[in-house]
Amino acid sequence: MDAVSYPHADVEEIIAKNLVPLRIPADDPQYGPQFVVKWTPALVILDAAGKEHQRTIGFLAPEEFVPSLLLGMAKSCFDSADRPMCIDYLDRLAASWPRSFFAPEAVYLRGVAAYIDSHDIANLVGICDRLNKDYPESHWGMRASPYELLRSKLS
Repeated sequence: MDAVSYPHADVEEIIAKNLVPLRIPADDPQYGPQFVVKWTPALVILDAAGKEHQRTIGFLAPEEFVPSLLLGMAKSCFDSADRPMCIDYLDRLAASWPRSFFAPEAVYLRGVAAYIDSHDIANLVGICDRLNKDYPESHWGMRASPYELLRSKLS
């Protein structure tokens, strides 16, 4: 990660503008057990209160590392009810890294966040449509499949 991902311009920018990076050895007597780090690298996205929102284990190239960071930041915003910022992060992820491993989850979470804000079931049905079109092999499509039942309720 030190040689490839961390020095990448996109990674440096997103971390500098949005995060407070800390590097803690996995064998640290206090934080290793607290964050249950069993393998490295382990990227843990926490909020200001120390609550975990995203965990990624293993090496990620920059084109996956940035989407992972965006997803973690979006989940933190989602959990704190800052849906507009959550949606902004998810839209950035899907637009800039549409082939990322994290993009289908971003599509799913974006639809749920939009539904929570609007109570418009079209947002839930839209999750199915987008996942079926852009990510037909993703397990996120299976998770969204119950929303298909709501299609009949659309005007």
